[in-house]
Amino acid sequence: MIDRLYRNHSGWLLGMLQRRFAGMGLEPEDLVHDTYIRVARYDEEATRRHPRALLLRIGVNLAWDQMRFNKFRPSPLAANDPDPPLDTPTYGDQEYQLDLKRAILSLPPDLRRAFILSRFTPMTNADIAKRLGIPIKTVEWRISKALAHIAQWLSD
Repeated sequence: MIDRLYRNHSGWLLGMLQRRFAGMGLEPEDLVHDTYIRVARYDEEATRRHPRALLLRIGVNLAWDQMRFNKFRPSPLAANDPDPPLDTPTYGDQEYQLDLKRAILSLPPDLRRAFILSRFTPMTNADIAKRLGIPIKTVEWRISKALAHIAQWLSD
């Protein structure tokens, strides 16, 4: 299944990620590789219905995760600075983790439930839809809204 998916769509996915994230300091080839690692968790039915949409969504999410990681990771120059600025957040910083927790808790219950199931369990969107008794598209919409809310919360 993964072999066929890779042969049929990896070139397309690479091109999409290159265009979408050009000049942002990301390695699209690594994103494609990581996307296929993630998609291996999905069952064949989930990958067969809309493979490009699934691959692109996973790739874009990985890119955003990487950009957030890069934003909160100290630069090499800052690591050598004996007096780094105190207000510079670093990845893994307790304050950042607390802000992230607050952002998740501030979500409306339906968005929070879908987001937590998607990010903190090995459940697929189809599994989440079945568990919550809602369509898969609604799960995708809720996760998308939750991510936008959290990103906005953390950027303020």
